Amino acid sequence: MTDAGGPTTDAAPPAVSPFSVRDGFVDDGSGVAAHYGNPLGEQRRLARGAAVVDLSDRGVLTVTGPDRLSWLNSLTSQALVGLAPGVSTETLLLDANGRLEHAARVVDDGETAWLLVERSEVGPLGTWLDRMRFMLRVEVADRTGDVATIGSMHDLTGGADGTDPLVPVMTSNDTALVWVDPWHEVTVGGHSYADPDHHPGHDWTYRETLVRRSDLDALAALPADRLAVAGTLALEALRIEAWRPRLATEVDERTIPHELDWMRSAVHLAKGCYRGQETVAKVHNIGHPPRRLVMLHLDGSDGVLPERGAEVVLAPSATADVVPKVETAGGAAEAPEAAAPKSVGHVTSVALHHELGPIALALVKRGTDEAAPLAVVADDLLVAAAQEIVVPASAGAAAGVPRLPRLGAVRR
Repeated sequence: MTDAGGPTTDAAPPAVSPFSVRDGFVDDGSGVAAHYGNPLGEQRRLARGAAVVDLSDRGVLTVTGPDRLSWLNSLTSQALVGLAPGVSTETLLLDANGRLEHAARVVDDGETAWLLVERSEVGPLGTWLDRMRFMLRVEVADRTGDVATIGSMHDLTGGADGTDPLVPVMTSNDTALVWVDPWHEVTVGGHSYADPDHHPGHDWTYRETLVRRSDLDALAALPADRLAVAGTLALEALRIEAWRPRLATEVDERTIPHELDWMRSAVHLAKGCYRGQETVAKVHNIGHPPRRLVMLHLDGSDGVLPERGAEVVLAPSATADVVPKVETAGGAAEAPEAAAPKSVGHVTSVALHHELGPIALALVKRGTDEAAPLAVVADDLLVAAAQEIVVPASAGAAAGVPRLPRLGAVRR
């Protein structure tokens, strides 16, 4: 392992990852590999813990100072006071109306809180945090220029028997900088709307390991039998299978945590006040989220994979009544133009899974019938989609407050 000391920096990461030297490298548009020529094979290796994913396009912020955890606790959705060194958690920054603005994966080393974020979040989140310091003993720094992220489904730090780590894991204050995703279970103070007995997150062993960016060249140069790699397409497919939300894909300007079941791992319902807390409590206790997350099993017979943002509609019924033809002025009989399918939501993430085939996550209106067959609009095609319920329509109203009769209503 390597020590995390040294100066902070806000230098931008390289445009193309050093892993571009690997055979088959195909850029996903952000400088890291979408795949290395065999997306499904890479996905299988990643799922069984036999490959790593280069996530050096992600961002890293640090917060230092004795007030760091109490300060972050007061601003965000998770209970962070007393977070033990090396323990992983995640937290959300909401606006005053409870809508999601930022998300951070958090691990503390006893002196520094390490925030793992999307690359696009580094500037906005770092700037906002810096403005909120006031007189508190905290310092915010961008470490993206010298720290990189490696994703995996297995532990890269070496075995208890003294075996060497698979990658040169950074340490800080004698703590390995590894974030283990808490999604595999409902965290203390959290709440899951999804079926707890059949939640695919139970098998989600994902973690993110920090390494020095200067070590990436040596890592990329390792032979495949020493360090097998998978692209981001493989990771996305496994994430969708686990119903795991991501800020960069599932969140838009209206999203609240309840819609994505993100209360499961990123919100503590019994902690003190923070911005947006009133909405979180109100929707959970006496309301319902206006939209709900579903996983879609897509028909792959046409070989079409819809894009993120594609419209989700109610599928035309195969048993719909035949529409009668209408006589025109010239005497010819024509069928009236069919009504457009009813839009109920949009796709947030989509992937080709090595076992499940084409799958997607989508946000649909709460009132959408949970048993209704859906379809996704892809170019000029309607791709049939069967919904698997993540957040049910009944989500919320946990307090069970009885509804009062309307004024003047007569009981029968």
